[in-house]
Amino acid sequence: MNAPVQMRKPKETGVPEITKYLHPLLKKNYGNWKYHDRPRPGVLHHVSHSGDEVWTVRAGTARQMDVYTIRTLCDIADKFAEGRVRFTIRSNIEFIVSAEKNVAPLIAELGKHGFPVGGTGNSVTMIAHTQGWLHCDIPGTDASGVVKSLMDELMVEFTREEMPNRVHLSTSCCEINCGGQADIAIIIQHTKPPVINHEMVANVCERPTVVARCPVAAIRPAMVNGKPSLEIDEVKCMCCGACYPPCPPMQINDPEFSKLAIWVGGKNSNARGKPTFMKMVASGLPNNPPRWPEVGAAVKNIIGVYKADARPWERLADWIDRIGWPRFFEKTGLPFTKYLIDDWRGSRTNLNASTHIRF
Repeated sequence: MNAPVQMRKPKETGVPEITKYLHPLLKKNYGNWKYHDRPRPGVLHHVSHSGDEVWTVRAGTARQMDVYTIRTLCDIADKFAEGRVRFTIRSNIEFIVSAEKNVAPLIAELGKHGFPVGGTGNSVTMIAHTQGWLHCDIPGTDASGVVKSLMDELMVEFTREEMPNRVHLSTSCCEINCGGQADIAIIIQHTKPPVINHEMVANVCERPTVVARCPVAAIRPAMVNGKPSLEIDEVKCMCCGACYPPCPPMQINDPEFSKLAIWVGGKNSNARGKPTFMKMVASGLPNNPPRWPEVGAAVKNIIGVYKADARPWERLADWIDRIGWPRFFEKTGLPFTKYLIDDWRGSRTNLNASTHIRF
């Protein structure tokens, strides 16, 4: 008989060792930095106690890039940055430069290829976003398209440092919002339950999986026209769209009833204040590709008012805390309804204050 196959043991190595990926000067001076400054927007300058200096040039790049674009960026890195690059959490590329003479030519080369330099300090950062139609199975809109449209309008604020504090933006292609917290976030909202094609459910969907996928137990098996299918309790349904990926016949995307909402005030860091959750301030904006003009106008309006009214170093949430929600809606001109802010005086009627999920 054949000997039993020896199974490979898992390698419990933890977090990968990062030093092997560092630029030699960063590795040499790790933990030994004297100070850093920003000679211009998009450029960081670090000086070590040993006298070594390192410049980091940050450029805006798309989250999804074709091979040609990646090779172009790598060629630029080989020519001006000793082949040393890294990507930030917001999909910006950073070139690590050890000689000041290479900084200006690097910036010029990036500009020639259409990569703007900026995103440092008190600027509008590149927008973090979800995968959209390119790679995700659940999107109600194209997050990448909204990002492109918004950054065309906000690029000047990316290349300057004129905001009261940094402004993080994100977009999400569905209500699950894996785009994360941000000072301003654009999130899809479905306003009607899915429309079920009962003829296709039995052939396409694994019904127990679909039932289990619903977070509020609004889906149950049913027989429709003599065929196994599903039905929705529309009173329980919260229109999240989680049922669509395992069962495409449960179509929830709709050109009329799938809208976009704007949320503000999110922050992940502990810098100068505790992390904060976002709150919705606008809803029902048209999902209007390819340029989403209504969303762009609303976001630019909020950023413009914040820039003009906030004090230095106030994040957007800090500014709202200081002036209050009534003044926020007054200054931005956004219409207020009782369904937007969930911590106002009358919110007891629509806020689930229980520690349990209620079906």
